[in-house]
Amino acid sequence: MITSIHTGSAEQVYETLYCARGQVENLIKLRKAQLASDRTRCPLANQMRLILHTAAYWLILTMRDAIWATHVFATAEFTTTRSRLLKLGTRVIESASRVRLAFPAACPGAALFRRIARP
Repeated sequence: MITSIHTGSAEQVYETLYCARGQVENLIKLRKAQLASDRTRCPLANQMRLILHTAAYWLILTMRDAIWATHVFATAEFTTTRSRLLKLGTRVIESASRVRLAFPAACPGAALFRRIARP
């Protein structure tokens, strides 16, 4: 690696700058591939679609950060998280002060979802 940065060791520059840049590019690639947000040929027609996909990406990333490190979903890919935690058949019960989700009795991710959703 060739750089004009003179502060810090070569190892430190590589680990803090170069590897971080690669991680950002990996996350962009993951977002495009797994959330189908790369089909934006016409900016005006697809602006809302891009906003919704960005919100979905942020939601999944936030959910992954809220899961404790030893759980299998902590390092799961976005498609796995989306299909197992977000695509749930639940009954939504709205009242004036809260929104409740009624999970089916056979929902394997219900306990995890309740733990994530609790403040």
